[in-house]
Order: sequence, then structure tokens, then C-alpha cells
Amino acid sequence: MERKKNKQPKLHIRKGDKVRVISGNSKGKEGVVLEVIPSKLRAVVEGVNVVTKHVKPSATNPEGGIEKTEAAIHISNLMLIDPATGEATKTGRKADDKGKLQRYSKKTGELIKNG
Repeated sequence: MERKKNKQPKLHIRKGDKVRVISGNSKGKEGVVLEVIPSKLRAVVEGVNVVTKHVKPSATNPEGGIEKTEAAIHISNLMLIDPATGEATKTGRKADDKGKLQRYSKKTGELIKNG
């Protein structure tokens, strides 16, 4: 029996979720997920892990200069914020009445809307 390769794991956060950073240099900061990169298990969060990038002059940007931009952060360092309570929570998955898996807050037990 052959093993499946490159299977992407299900992630506990999605684009548009509000998250809190639980470890690292940006610990305690909150922001909205702008992009999720499942292949690298990373996410870009608004206002978190801001890095300075030196930009070379080009036709579109003749000045060049130094820009501040958000860098990706590992998903294990992020925790979803429960929309009902505003606190960080773990998430689980359970099937709804149609049999589709939905995320729910383990603290309150309420379903979390996607996006």
C-alpha cells in the first residue's frame, strides 16, 4: 500500500479570522489573518511580525526606499479569538445537521462562522 504524499493538514485558522499571537516576538498582539500558506504551515497576520524591507528602485517605484511589511508567522503560534466572548480559544470540528464539518469553540461550544 502506497503512502499519500503532500497531503495538506486541516488548519485551525482561515483567512479573515481574528487571531492572537501566543508566543514569539509579537506575543499578545491581535490581528486579522490576511493570508494562509498551508504548504509551509504559516499565516500572514495584519500588524503582526512587521519587518523592514529594503526596496530597490524600479519603473513602478522610482524612489525605492525602506518599506514595513508583515511577514508570515507559524500557525502554531496563533490562537483563534472566539467571536462570542473575545477570548482566545481552541477549536474543534463537528458535523452539522447536513453532515458538513464546522469549526466550534471549545470554550463556549458555539459554532464559528467561516471567514
